[in-house]
Amino acid sequence: MNAEIIGVGTELLLGHTINSDAAYVARELAALGINVFHSQVVGDNPGRLEKALRESLDRSDIVVTTGGLGPTGDDLTKETIALVAESPLVEDAASAASLAEYFGSREMTENQKKQCFFPQGSTVFPNPQGTAPGCAVSCKGGKIIIMLPGPPRELLPMLENSVRPFLANLGHFSLYTGIIRVFGMGEGKVAQVLGPLLDGANPTAATYAGDGELFVRVSSRAENPEKARQMALPLQNAICEKLGPVVYGIDVPSLEHVVVARLEKSGQSIATAESCTGGLLAGRITAVPGSSNVFEMGLVTYANRIKTELLAVPEEMLARVGAVSPEVGKCMAENVRKLAASDFGVGITGIAGPGGGSREKPVGLVYICVATKNDTFMRVMRPLGRYPGREQIRRRATSHALDMARRIMDGLPMDVDWM
Repeated sequence: MNAEIIGVGTELLLGHTINSDAAYVARELAALGINVFHSQVVGDNPGRLEKALRESLDRSDIVVTTGGLGPTGDDLTKETIALVAESPLVEDAASAASLAEYFGSREMTENQKKQCFFPQGSTVFPNPQGTAPGCAVSCKGGKIIIMLPGPPRELLPMLENSVRPFLANLGHFSLYTGIIRVFGMGEGKVAQVLGPLLDGANPTAATYAGDGELFVRVSSRAENPEKARQMALPLQNAICEKLGPVVYGIDVPSLEHVVVARLEKSGQSIATAESCTGGLLAGRITAVPGSSNVFEMGLVTYANRIKTELLAVPEEMLARVGAVSPEVGKCMAENVRKLAASDFGVGITGIAGPGGGSREKPVGLVYICVATKNDTFMRVMRPLGRYPGREQIRRRATSHALDMARRIMDGLPMDVDWM
């Protein structure tokens, strides 16, 4: 079975938006054993999109479009596909109800309502992350067009939860997918460590870089769900064994979910004192349902005066070594733990940039400390080549703090491949 991808949007042609959707869709299709021989981008022009669709259907069994499903006047993907498929647009009741629930008491304009219309006979894919559902529509000759929204935060869940099962059903097989979450080793090193484990055809394993971390997806196909799962487990276990402590979970949402769950299970608690991360760590923890059972206090001590007044960081220490120092990070972690009467205290201090650095203390230098009743652990995050931006440094620092807490609770070594 062959497929191709059409990205829709003038912003893609102008370079204002990177077409990451094509990579996501191509990987998904490859994992399903579907060949991708063509990929192209078309602007917001119905005539050119119609021509591209007809040419693609001549070559391939499946055409996947991304983008152009929204409420604005240039979102014309659905209308053009309905023309090509010779299927009139009809309202989908479930999508209309979902959209009405989304808007609630707010006014829903006519252009918003058009997102509830699909080519007749379509299989509709819900979009809990946005307002524009996707769909799959059959064309002459058994060809299929799959329409997906453009924003990755909407497209990725739809791929996983709707498109994969739809395509698996077409091939009359069942799928299993396991997501191995990794923090503390770069993608290149992970690929090197795993080596031949990434070369299989069924099951398959592939690495994907994320937000300061990565995951390894293991996929398998078989005639039923249990056989697919059993096929994947040996490979999944081998990958976890090879990677060791950098694996923080399988099929878990995030590091913060893992840490909160560990704390809840052990009846322990954590408190935070942040400088350069500005409360981001506390925000990640409290975003997890149930975090109120393990987290009572987080301080943002940006100014030196506040570090002294709230955390009892000695003025003499700040004058002698500066706020960005191992001594201050350690003091912040230990004192916030005592102040909150928690089992763990986290202290983070550093230079997120883009300004404020020096030769001795460059932008990107961050000290992350985690204190327990009996010990204090530290990681030093240093610049890694090109400046990645303020938010990336802040995010990575908070991930290190969460990973350190996880490792302390699990009795794992603190070493990581990169800092």
